[in-house]
Amino acid sequence: MNIQERFLKYVSFDTQSDPKSSLTPSTLKQLELARYLVDEMKGLGIDNARLDEFGIVYGTIPSNNDHQGPVIGFIAHMDTSPDAAGNQIHTQLIQDYHGDTIVLNQEKGLALDPHEFPDLLNVIHHDLITTDGTTLLGADDKAGVAIIMQMAEYLLSHPEFKHNDIQIAFTPDEEVGRGTENFALEQFPAEYAYTIDGGNIEEIEYENFNAFSAVVEITGKSIHPGSAKNAMINSIHIAQEFDAMLLVHARPEATEGYEGFNHLHDIHGSCERTVMEYIIRNHDLDLAKKQCQDFKNIADFLNQKYGYAMVEVKIDQSYLNMKEHILEHMYIVDNAIAAMKACGVDAVSVPIRGGTDGANLTYMGLPCPNLGTGGFNFHGPFEYVSLTMMNKQVEVLLKIIEMSLGE
Repeated sequence: MNIQERFLKYVSFDTQSDPKSSLTPSTLKQLELARYLVDEMKGLGIDNARLDEFGIVYGTIPSNNDHQGPVIGFIAHMDTSPDAAGNQIHTQLIQDYHGDTIVLNQEKGLALDPHEFPDLLNVIHHDLITTDGTTLLGADDKAGVAIIMQMAEYLLSHPEFKHNDIQIAFTPDEEVGRGTENFALEQFPAEYAYTIDGGNIEEIEYENFNAFSAVVEITGKSIHPGSAKNAMINSIHIAQEFDAMLLVHARPEATEGYEGFNHLHDIHGSCERTVMEYIIRNHDLDLAKKQCQDFKNIADFLNQKYGYAMVEVKIDQSYLNMKEHILEHMYIVDNAIAAMKACGVDAVSVPIRGGTDGANLTYMGLPCPNLGTGGFNFHGPFEYVSLTMMNKQVEVLLKIIEMSLGE
């Protein structure tokens, strides 16, 4: 099976995760792809391929080199984002892309225009897969799954390619921050690993946001509007006031690179009660903590201003920046960069403006930087993936394995 066939098969599974669910995994439909992958892995010769009770797939490609060299792992996630529809995905194949505008959906007026999406200029003459403008594509991270499985097929069908044990894992619920919640390191005995969950394959990432989530609950005073003077307190208006007190320039649409942000991603309410959900991100932990404190300070101010405990803020830590731990194992990054260059791929280290399973795995004791998939514009109908990059990334993973034997 070639990588295009693999990827299209994987995106045919609806694996959207659900941040509101208390199930593990958060949606049982993710298990359909998990079971398929276990069967496929066993068909390739990964005899110990298995699905655990938490929806995580594990497997080992056994050493054919008398266990010479380190045990390396490769990880991708199976779920897709809840930010856009992830079922009944209709794909379009563009062969030898020439840099023109790609019409996704004529009826909806949706297109991929290189003036709006300049990354398209980096994939001229590539073979691309896009959506039809009605759903996301699922390259995040089924492109990563396909790359790892294509690598596995090559290793198992080419016994002359020598390697140590190679560990593989596919996780659910990465998109809702629970991908490693039940990850069992004893089931994945690798010295280090790479998540395949980034964008452009020229990028390697070992710095990610420190991530927190905030829930702001506002209790107003609902009075009949005909007799509301000096009595009603509309919680929706207080929510607007709260949000306006956060730094305007610290929003996602005004930030890039290492700049942090506060993102209001959900708000619902009535006069009596309004709930706002934020994500708080910064590469600098001290600045991230200051952003969290800003939320508490604003709540205290508004409670004092209106004379009662109307605003309640709850903040939870999601994940932390893995940089300080990866710096102790920089040879992992150096090896990947050397492999990329050996395969003719320009290599650049960039900060992740997000997070990966690798961040939590690194804190759990498994150093795990992130490599690209060839996917772009994740989480929405403008998502697309370069099959050319996907095939090249398979070469890079094989080169990482080959070069590791010299460690």
